Amino acid sequence: MRAILTVYDKTGLVEFAQGLSELGVELYSTGGTEAALAEAGLAVRSLAELTGFPEILDGRVKSLHPAVHGGILARRDDPGHLRELEAHGIGPIDLVAVNLYPFVETVRRPDASLQQALENIDIGGVALLRAAAKNFPDVLVVVDPRDYREVLAALREGQVPLPQRRRLAYKAFQHVALYDTAVAEYLREADELFPETLTFGLRKRLDLRYGENPHQRGAFYEEQTVAPGDGRGIAGAEQLHGIELSYVNIIDADAAWQAARDFAEPTVVVVKHASPCGLASHPDLAEAYRRAFAGDPVSAYGGIVAANRPFNEEMAAAMKGVLYHVVIAPDYEPAALERLEKRRDLRILRVPLRETAPASAMDYRRVSGGILIQEEDHYPDNKLELRAVTKRGPTSEELEDLRFAWRAVKHVKSNAIVLARDRALVGVGAGQPNRVTSVHLALRAAGEKAAGSALASDAFFPFPDGVELAGDSGVRAIIQPGGSIRDEECIAAADARDMAMVFTGVRHFRH
Repeated sequence: MRAILTVYDKTGLVEFAQGLSELGVELYSTGGTEAALAEAGLAVRSLAELTGFPEILDGRVKSLHPAVHGGILARRDDPGHLRELEAHGIGPIDLVAVNLYPFVETVRRPDASLQQALENIDIGGVALLRAAAKNFPDVLVVVDPRDYREVLAALREGQVPLPQRRRLAYKAFQHVALYDTAVAEYLREADELFPETLTFGLRKRLDLRYGENPHQRGAFYEEQTVAPGDGRGIAGAEQLHGIELSYVNIIDADAAWQAARDFAEPTVVVVKHASPCGLASHPDLAEAYRRAFAGDPVSAYGGIVAANRPFNEEMAAAMKGVLYHVVIAPDYEPAALERLEKRRDLRILRVPLRETAPASAMDYRRVSGGILIQEEDHYPDNKLELRAVTKRGPTSEELEDLRFAWRAVKHVKSNAIVLARDRALVGVGAGQPNRVTSVHLALRAAGEKAAGSALASDAFFPFPDGVELAGDSGVRAIIQPGGSIRDEECIAAADARDMAMVFTGVRHFRH
């Protein structure tokens, strides 16, 4: 029995090779793998001895040879194949253990050059894996060091079952597919957002107890990307404490984190069912939390809390007595962490804070039989032109709340209405089939706090009834995209109630 071992990740390599050697397997290798095995005292032969041809082009060509691929691809149940091997003096190869150059790690470095990227595109390794996986009934292919022990155990039993061989072949093809996806992403022009064909690279982070409901199975995958820097968001979270995350926890945690990181000033968000029920900005983070919680104390119970600044002890203390399932922040002061960890089941997540989202960030939405792809909803503040359309323009205080509400409303499910005062949400209406019902809900949640508040609507008012209802309840200013055929009626309704209204020309639907 003969094996080719050539791996970049040398985890468990020596132990695996020792086990193979003890079984009488003849070992062939190249480069660093060969040196590592020889240093461990193992009898290993250069692949050049097998091919009778030296490595050329600085190692670019070493395993691409009939003596290698003929030995791998020959079917053992085909007498013609075996006669050809014998005629050409080629021996069969029974095991191939390969993993590939670190392409993603290389190109994600900010200083990575095109030449470095090209040198880390593995050719020979990919060819070895594909050949061995194609002929898996006769050849063992091992790409994952975690499979070494299982393979050795099966070989010691004398036979590797076909289902096990098939699973190893699947892993090899998937490894190559993930690798090729990364290379394609790197080579694709940054402005080519919607190519004719597209693949995604995903790695499993964890298995979930169940999906959205107990009868559904689920898992959490992290998107592989070659983009430099930290762009993983909630998938890059480090869990510091608490029981395992659920499917719903992850969805809600992502909604909370996306909203919190969208604000430059210290901000706290409380999310329930993937939509903010409380959100506030304040220089004092604990005060921001208290104002966010006050926005809807009833809905906050059992929710998710995210902050875009490190948790301090005062904020952790302010949360006392309220059940939360997850807290998220870029970091935690030791005293705050100690206090939070007293809650046995509370999941505490630390997520690196990325100050700006990449221009090419994309949003994916699964539908039956396909996927919708769009750019994420990032509209720069410096491009937003607010146009006052009423007789009374907003005061400076109202304008500040309008801008706050406009940033907040894009994180609320459409049809979305939010009311804000002093850079804090006081009422939210979300996910309704008509806009006036969302206004009713936001006003009901705000109660007396509606008086003097600023209202943001994620899309235009199709009728003046929402404006009338808001004005009659004490709302003093409105920000909305405009563009309705009844804009003039809406403006007249605002003027009749001495309200200020500004148009953005931009909408923020979130379905």
